[in-house]
Amino acid sequence: MPVLERWFQLRESGSDVRTECLAGLATFLAMAYIMFVNPQILSAAGMPREAVFVATCLAAAIGSAVMGLYANYPIALAPGMGLNAYFAYSVVQGLGFSWQAALGAVFISGCLFVAISLLRVREWIVDAIPRSLKLAISAGIGLFLAVIGFKNAGLIAANPATLVGLGDLHAPSVLYAAAGLLLIVALEARRVRGGIVIGILAVTVAALLFGHAKFAGVFALPPSLAPTLLQLDLRAALDAGLVTVVLTFFLVELFDATGTLIGVSHRAGLLDAQGKLPRLRRALLADSTAIAAGAALGTSSTTAYIESAAGTAAGGRTGLTAVVVALLFLAALFLSPLAATVPPFATAPALIYVAILMSYGLAELDWDDLTESAPAVICALSMPLTFSIAHGIAFGFISYAGIKLLAGRRHELPPAVALIALVFVAKFALL
Repeated sequence: MPVLERWFQLRESGSDVRTECLAGLATFLAMAYIMFVNPQILSAAGMPREAVFVATCLAAAIGSAVMGLYANYPIALAPGMGLNAYFAYSVVQGLGFSWQAALGAVFISGCLFVAISLLRVREWIVDAIPRSLKLAISAGIGLFLAVIGFKNAGLIAANPATLVGLGDLHAPSVLYAAAGLLLIVALEARRVRGGIVIGILAVTVAALLFGHAKFAGVFALPPSLAPTLLQLDLRAALDAGLVTVVLTFFLVELFDATGTLIGVSHRAGLLDAQGKLPRLRRALLADSTAIAAGAALGTSSTTAYIESAAGTAAGGRTGLTAVVVALLFLAALFLSPLAATVPPFATAPALIYVAILMSYGLAELDWDDLTESAPAVICALSMPLTFSIAHGIAFGFISYAGIKLLAGRRHELPPAVALIALVFVAKFALL
């Protein structure tokens, strides 16, 4: 197709339409679980599940399409795991803000992203943050997701003596979730495409057969988006108490999206001879605008997905791969009854599996340097133990700055880290 060839430069990239379409399908199958998981997590914040399902699919479609058409990269976007949990459990349930105010905070963080991408300072900020803290933030979010997954499965429960204790191992939800986790890990180990989705659907079917879930159907016209569309509360988001929330969204989005862009591009061989990503500014603007668009639609932060590596492994090299993902998410809008059928214990294994993948960063820490490893561990452990990604990031930055100064290694403390640490100290002291 001449039009596709000219727009996506397929021949120059060593690809073709068939390969790009298959790559798009592979990426979609790898990340389609977000259609089921995101509505369940955000419903904990009081958001209507049906509208969130539509917002999730539309945000993924818009973000992926912009990335493909504007930046011409085979990288798909969708509401991010971890940030949706922070949105629901920390900001809304923990801090008591409305979900409309939380959406406003997401929108503001997206606007900040657009600004720093246009001003070309995003790369400077990312480079200034120590690698140990970047690894710790990713791992800490993974541990946070694991706690939520274990809770949804019934594997852990509140205990007045020990805070957290073992749940009822005879409960059907525990057995379903355990079987689902084993199946997902086994399928992924065998490199079966869509292993997470297969695991979620297998548990759902089993629960339906044994009467532990209610069938709502498979296909239907998309539900109304009206309950979440443009419902963000910007005035409430500018409240002093949400300053840290906006900063947390901003920092996590910053590391997550940028790291994913570079990581997937490196695996696909898209970096230039200097190890840099051509058209990086376009890619950064694509995911920045997707955050703001997603908040306007009614979902938490949209970000680049590491599952895009499934598509690049299948040969995807251009933005046509991302456009195919966008079209598949639009088609998925007609699966809302299926999303409503999936019980929480069926998506719990997906949360735990994603947590496993995100925790690998701890292995890459420099354990021989305590000024690097100690703040990282403090950061990662604080997230699940305080049930707050924001507190984990705050403790990580504060401890990093304090330890470097007291250890007489002030020259190793980046000004950006010191500034962020001071902001967090002021927040805890004054707010």
